[in-house]
Amino acid sequence: MRIVWLSLIVSGAATLLASVVGIPLGIALYVGNFPGRGVLSVLVNAGMALPPVVVGLLIMILLWRTGPFGSLRLLFTPPAMILAQIIVALPLIAGFTRAAMSLLEADLVLAMRADGAGEPRIGRELAFAAKAQVLVAVAAGFGRAISEVGASLMVGGNIVGQTRILTTSIALESGRGDFALAMALGFILLLLALGVNIVLGLAALPSARLAFRPNV
Repeated sequence: MRIVWLSLIVSGAATLLASVVGIPLGIALYVGNFPGRGVLSVLVNAGMALPPVVVGLLIMILLWRTGPFGSLRLLFTPPAMILAQIIVALPLIAGFTRAAMSLLEADLVLAMRADGAGEPRIGRELAFAAKAQVLVAVAAGFGRAISEVGASLMVGGNIVGQTRILTTSIALESGRGDFALAMALGFILLLLALGVNIVLGLAALPSARLAFRPNV
C-alpha cells in the first residue's frame, strides 16, 4: 500500500503540474502568434518521443552533489521523481491539447476575437469547448507518468519506504525472479491507470461538443 500510495502521489502531482503548464501551452501553440512559437512546437513534438532514461540522466547530472543544483539535495527523493515525470508528461499533454484545438470549428477563434475577447478568455473558452479531448490529454499524461520507470529509477534510486513506486518495484521483483509479485504489482498499476481514465471519461460526459465539426 505504501508503494501504491507513493506512486499516486508522485504521478498525480507530476500530472497536475504538467497540466497546469501543458494545457495553456497547447492552446497557445494553436491560437497564438508570438516569437519562438515554431521552436516551442518543435520542442513539444520532440518531447513527445523523448526517451525517459535520457530525462533521468539529465536531471541526475543537474541534481548530483557536484552539479549546479546539488546543494538542494533533491536527488533520490520524491520531488526529483516528480520533476522527471513532469518533463516526461508535459510534452504529451501540450501536444494532445494542441491537437484537440484543431478539432474545433476553424472560425471559432476569429469569431471570439471579433467579439473583442482577449487571449486569456479565448484560451478558457477553447479549453471548455474541447473539454473531453483535453481530459484525454491529461489522462495520456498521467498514463505516461505512472508507467515511466527509467527516469524514476535513476533519480529516485528505488529506496525502500522512500522512493520505491510501482514501476520500479516491478522491475526489481522481475530481476529477482519473483514473477508472481511482479504480476500482482503490474495488475495494480493497470487498475490505477484504468481507474483514472474512467474518472476522467465520466467527467467529460456532461460537457457539450457543439463546437466540433460534425464530420470529425
